[in-house]
Amino acid sequence: MASKLQLIIKREYLAKVRNKSFIVMTILSPILIVGMIVLIAYLTEVNDSEKRIVAVLNESDFLHREFATSENMSFVQFHDISLEKAKDSTNNMGLYGLLHLPKGENLEQASKQAHLYTKDNPNTHITQQLEGIFQKKLRQNRLGHLGVSAEQFSTIEKPFELNLATFEGEKSVKGITEIKAFIGGGFGYAIMMFIIIYGTFVMRSVIEEKTSRIIEVIISSVKPFQLMLGKIIGTSLAGITQFVIWLISAGILLFMVVLISGIDMTALMAEVQNTPGAMGGMSQFSTPLSNDTILYAREILNIPWVLLITSFLLYFVLGYLIYSSIYAAIGAAVDNETDTQQFVFPVILPLMLAIYVGFFSVFSNPHGPIAVGFSLFPLTSPIVMLMRLPAGIGEGGVPLWQLLLSIALLIGAFLAIVSLAAKIYRVGILMYGKRPTYKELVKWLRY
Repeated sequence: MASKLQLIIKREYLAKVRNKSFIVMTILSPILIVGMIVLIAYLTEVNDSEKRIVAVLNESDFLHREFATSENMSFVQFHDISLEKAKDSTNNMGLYGLLHLPKGENLEQASKQAHLYTKDNPNTHITQQLEGIFQKKLRQNRLGHLGVSAEQFSTIEKPFELNLATFEGEKSVKGITEIKAFIGGGFGYAIMMFIIIYGTFVMRSVIEEKTSRIIEVIISSVKPFQLMLGKIIGTSLAGITQFVIWLISAGILLFMVVLISGIDMTALMAEVQNTPGAMGGMSQFSTPLSNDTILYAREILNIPWVLLITSFLLYFVLGYLIYSSIYAAIGAAVDNETDTQQFVFPVILPLMLAIYVGFFSVFSNPHGPIAVGFSLFPLTSPIVMLMRLPAGIGEGGVPLWQLLLSIALLIGAFLAIVSLAAKIYRVGILMYGKRPTYKELVKWLRY
């Protein structure tokens, strides 16, 4: 049995790695990935350099010096014209918008009646910046009525930043938990994509051999279970080979491109962090990212990369074995790819759920019941556990028992699912011309 299984694994592995499309994608994918990263970084830099010009029609007696030019916004003052003419002039000049402050008895009244006119819905960052100007002036005015001078107000407004340190006395930085979650999320997302891609390879391979009737010749020499397992393992090894090549070549290529072009990759991270609605309050550490680069570099280097990469390979293999068994069973049950649609979506649903729920739960509370539960459940643990592992094992990280239990449950789930998939595979591999239903699949499991 072992020798036949080895032959099937070797056959499937060589068939995949010698395939022209496999070779082309192995070469092109790192180039495309690096190119996409560089393009996003370049577009982010171009987008950040755009300065929006806002016209100001201030008919009140307040806020005359507060609208000062900043890095991403400048102002043009209109005087002694009507609101309608100011709108027309703003449109004709191609300005971003018009800020109108009507007359008012006091600052409170004038501010409440202020309007920002734009052609489309305004950018959230721009509105927040303008609201900040009003907020600061209103706060100063309110405190002035209470007897607080301008000098005292500047002291009150001085920003406060809490000093952070570990129990050992080393300075720590804000947002490193979110950065680690992003790194783990990247590994988890990679697992999801590889499972879907290479699981589909297994399914298509089974369908092709089934429709060409080659499968009838093959199973005369080997058992259906051996054939299914050989396909899964062979394709898995091909996937790992391709991933290792991608990882090494893309890393080298990205390093060379960044070194030669001098692209600031931190701008891309800062843009993601400052995106409105970003999870976990990532914008809070955009400033330390530039001031404490050494500290962030130290924290990132302290991530247990060996553990993370080893766990990635382990969870990738185990997760792939589970899902590819299901894909192989689907391929055996149908005659063409069109019929697979009704079965594929329920398969990828746990993977999608793991990505989204994992991000929200790990960002907010990596040790909470949702994060722990999804990192133990076999169909989602390959993704969610990878999101938690950058924090390490033990105190402050993932408890060792949770990691071991997650792996044990994953192995147990693989043995159970591959056993059930083998029953469907054994019956469905020789079924032709009939579109299977879920009811029939349940019957096959009883054979």
